[in-house]
Amino acid sequence: MRWLVIVLAVAVYACSGIKTTAGSLVQFRTTVGDMDVELFDQDKPVTVKNFLDYVNAGYYTNMIFHRWVPAFVVQGGGIYTAGRHTANPKLDYLPTFGPITNEFNVGKFYSNLYGTLAMAKVGGDPNSATSQWFFNLGDNSANLDSQNGGFTVFGRVVKGTNILNKFLNRTSGVLLYTNLSFPNELPVIKNPPGFEDLVYVDISILNVKVIKTNSVSQISWNSVTGQTNLVEYTTSIPAVWQTLVTTNGNGASYLVKDTNPANPARFYRVRVVY
Repeated sequence: MRWLVIVLAVAVYACSGIKTTAGSLVQFRTTVGDMDVELFDQDKPVTVKNFLDYVNAGYYTNMIFHRWVPAFVVQGGGIYTAGRHTANPKLDYLPTFGPITNEFNVGKFYSNLYGTLAMAKVGGDPNSATSQWFFNLGDNSANLDSQNGGFTVFGRVVKGTNILNKFLNRTSGVLLYTNLSFPNELPVIKNPPGFEDLVYVDISILNVKVIKTNSVSQISWNSVTGQTNLVEYTTSIPAVWQTLVTTNGNGASYLVKDTNPANPARFYRVRVVY
């Protein structure tokens, strides 16, 4: 068995207030299953901030996968259902912020390989990405790494590749809706579909926060269901991490207090072991 350890968010040096950021972890909750995705905050900072801005604004709610090319990409971030669960639902475009600078050649190089998350953009304009993104369903490096300035990879699936595998072909429970009144790349659960037969995607951030009050440090985070969640600390950099708390996650927000007198000189982090 291989264990993959992901640092969720923020380690804080409580004495000085200095913060260092590791890869954020976000959860894609879909109607065909959930995926946890690590973001490359340090290497693609503009792209990750842009993505998290949409999450924090609540725009990635009741959103759908609106484009699917089997064994190539599955794409979202562009269309949602307004008035979902009401008598008058309708498909509409997500609001968008301004376009961002393409970061394909910024920081560490990430290729468009299976399981990676990348930004979509307008053809012929490398700096046109706004809200739309896609998951690579295969090795698309020969195409997408060189096209249109390169498509910026800013994350990767760390849990739930079995969900992504459902989009490799048309015989795995997800269908293409090809009625000419709809896009011929729209993934659905049933054909012809109603609004609840679309493949919905809601995205949430698995936040970690550290608050220092007098001699107590409070570490809170959104736990990852069914996995070992660890709160760790170190008193030195380079870090030698020690365990403060180990718990099984259930998806709820957890809070841990460190009342040790030595805690003002500690960095903290939360890890999830996959």
